[in-house]
Amino acid sequence: MNRVLFPLVTLALVGSASAANLTLWTSFEAAGELAWIRAQAAEFEKKTGNKVTVVSVPFAQTQDKFIQSAPKGQGPDLIATEPHDRLGRYAASGVIEPLDRYVTSKTDYDKTALNAFTYKGKLFGLPLNAEAVALIYNKKLVPKAPANWAELLKAAQANTGNGRFGLLYDIAEPYKSYGFVNAYGGYVFKNNNGTLNLKDIGLDNAGTAKALSFLNDLRYKYNLVPEGVSQDAAKSAFVDGRSAMFYTGPWDMGDIKKAGIDYGIANFPTPPGASGKWSPFVGVRAVLVNAYSKNKAAAVGLARQLTSPDAQLAYNKAGGAIPTSLSARARLKSDPVVTGFGRAISAGSAMPNIPEMGAVWGPWTAATAQAVQKPGQNYAGLLQKAVAEIESNINK
Repeated sequence: MNRVLFPLVTLALVGSASAANLTLWTSFEAAGELAWIRAQAAEFEKKTGNKVTVVSVPFAQTQDKFIQSAPKGQGPDLIATEPHDRLGRYAASGVIEPLDRYVTSKTDYDKTALNAFTYKGKLFGLPLNAEAVALIYNKKLVPKAPANWAELLKAAQANTGNGRFGLLYDIAEPYKSYGFVNAYGGYVFKNNNGTLNLKDIGLDNAGTAKALSFLNDLRYKYNLVPEGVSQDAAKSAFVDGRSAMFYTGPWDMGDIKKAGIDYGIANFPTPPGASGKWSPFVGVRAVLVNAYSKNKAAAVGLARQLTSPDAQLAYNKAGGAIPTSLSARARLKSDPVVTGFGRAISAGSAMPNIPEMGAVWGPWTAATAQAVQKPGQNYAGLLQKAVAEIESNINK
């Protein structure tokens, strides 16, 4: 069994100095995840002689409490875990430690996950797990994954009619549509080697307009997604066997498994006329180290253990999370959820990790929803209005 070693600060070196007392904050609530992190803390204590105190902090409070307490020397030594869309505020506040100097090899981490925790060219977190949307298909109705758009359309249309649906999802939701935006050449903020340019917003370019036109075609040209279909309604149709394909993320797999659907998971094919490949938004969670910690070496050592391939395997067993460790994924290759969504994550793009993303969702959502309300919309006009609002929101 091949296992990738992470040449970070080694546990042996961490334990060779005087014992450290580490405080670890976690917002985990699920019994399996809490048991996992406590077991990891106990293993680290046994290996190094350091003491780890695990403190539960509600997710809604973690960020503000950490930013306020860290500079006063009152915060934890590390947090496990935080989503990458919080990274920008943490990094701008100066409370989290840049980790590049501690990491001499990054080859086992999924590159998309590393990009998610890169802010202004610096790595600020060790990724633990990730998620993205993908195409889920019922093998009874679609025996094999569509290799291209023509195959997907043929399979979808063959399964549409008489109360049955070939493809369902909430096409008005921009998070899910980003894979198409990216394929046609659109983007949110231009990414320049890990730095997002707030002055270069690509949601009103020709590529994003083409993506909205494609969404409109799913409803009015191809007659696949009826009006008024929510994500919950789409999931209900899929688990009932009335829908052949469903576009969603790993968060819905519990219900799909429970329904006994013989499913497959695949990347969505390149949409028609697109110059690039489908590349969905990816969400990542990672372990962060306090920049003000008096025990940084020990804290990094624990972060390294929590994100090691073995720990990620155990975390997957605790709650089904998709590892960011490529070797852990390889060892879970018989798990269709890990393999399927792993491919989507690797093909994806990290959702912007800066606070200004909060200014984007409202206008973008409104433009996307309006774009699929009737055939032949003025997509460019809708997007220009949305970007004007986004720029105004950012400048407030």
